Amino acid sequence: MKRITGPIALLCAAAALTGSARAGITFGVSEDRARSGDPAAFFATLGDLGLTENRASLSWDTAAPDVIPGQGQIQTWLPMAQAAGVRVVFSVAAKSPRDLSTTGASAQFAAWVAHIAQSFPTVKDYVVGNEPNVNYFWQPQFDDAGHPLSGAAYEPVLADTYDALKAVDPTINVIGIGLSPRGNDNPNARSNISRSPVRFLHDLGVAYRASGRTKPLMDEFAYHPYPAKNTDPPDVGYPWPNAGLPNLDRLKQAVWDAFNGTAQPTFDETPYHDSFAPPLRLQLDELGWQVVIPPALAGLYYGTETMPTIDEATQAQYYADSITMVECDPAVDSLNFFLLVDEPDLTRWQSGLERIDGSHRPSYDAVKQAIAQTHGNCQGTPAVWRHSTQVSLATVQWGNLKKVRPRRSTHWSFVTGAREEATYRAGIFKAGTSRKTIARALSGHSPKPLLSASGLIKAKNRVVVFPARRLKQGRYIYAIRIVATMNTKRTTQVVSRPFRVR
Repeated sequence: MKRITGPIALLCAAAALTGSARAGITFGVSEDRARSGDPAAFFATLGDLGLTENRASLSWDTAAPDVIPGQGQIQTWLPMAQAAGVRVVFSVAAKSPRDLSTTGASAQFAAWVAHIAQSFPTVKDYVVGNEPNVNYFWQPQFDDAGHPLSGAAYEPVLADTYDALKAVDPTINVIGIGLSPRGNDNPNARSNISRSPVRFLHDLGVAYRASGRTKPLMDEFAYHPYPAKNTDPPDVGYPWPNAGLPNLDRLKQAVWDAFNGTAQPTFDETPYHDSFAPPLRLQLDELGWQVVIPPALAGLYYGTETMPTIDEATQAQYYADSITMVECDPAVDSLNFFLLVDEPDLTRWQSGLERIDGSHRPSYDAVKQAIAQTHGNCQGTPAVWRHSTQVSLATVQWGNLKKVRPRRSTHWSFVTGAREEATYRAGIFKAGTSRKTIARALSGHSPKPLLSASGLIKAKNRVVVFPARRLKQGRYIYAIRIVATMNTKRTTQVVSRPFRVR
């Protein structure tokens, strides 16, 4: 098996890429408890944990398009957050999934967000949207013919909101997209009709390029790296085109594929100059594992649990492991756990550091101890990532080329694969054919291969089979050109050693 990868940087200090050492990442919670409970106690708890960020959500209601929900409450608790040293991030999204799909809604929404920024000038961070790749939050995901819609429809919302916020204050940090880690790419799915994160980013990039926009869409990128299954540990990821905590490189490549060469920065544009924006950073603003409820507290919850849960000790270990994982990724700016306190409805989320009665889970002390020990700084080897110009982990297995094939043979095949979706065109050529000639032939130009085959690689291995035909006595080679579907400029070409027919 021959494995072909793109340019791989050696593991080295992250400062060598960024040009300077970075401060440790920050930790927080995505939680709206400040508006519904005791805000002073809430921020005191964050301080005890060492958490310095709170992502609070605000919903735009088309029935009251100029109203900031809970404005009076925010005015009360926002100074408390600032006094406690907690950075507040507003996550702004539509109340209903179809609200931003109507004509004129994007401009109205952007004006509403600008109104929030004018009303609360000390808040400098805004996440625009919440999981727009999921049917629960954004509709429609596809049109009647099955063509994806959500990425292209979200693009003007992010662009208009970016411009509106920067007009209020150029120092505001505009964060897109609040992306879900999973999507089925199936317009006819029985449930959760959704777009996978890699494909959503591709759609967003296509729409952005088509718009002719010469300004960025976002300063940072928000992502929700929940596990594929609630029982999965942090180091278990997703198959392509979804992406979890161990698949952030896949996400970064998708952003590069979508925006490379535009005004929108990507993750590895370093070193950069004063005339260019800094590289994109990641806010992992939702992460959590749901736990089983202790029998003694069962009466405080209601409803029926909808997924397999883990025990509290396992949750504590997963949270601590997540902290040490993300600390060593220089692209990550912050990590927020979802939630601080359980929701009482078992059909929703019981992933808090505290149970519904306010008592501490083991994860409370695990998170507190991990942050106190590391202060957000990497304790191991910093991760290094650079974009690839080739197909991700393309592989080719030619078979036994030393075996002489008889002239009566008509079966010609080999195994290829990749860890992303890609198309391929393969051919059989006479030995000695130049690589330049092979490249032209596999790109669809003359001369044609003696035998050819083409098809789709679905992010896994497959057999390339040529038409059943005899070859004359002589020496031949196999060749294949693999092209990433998410970025057709990323290609991999591989040529075999000669094999003999006689």
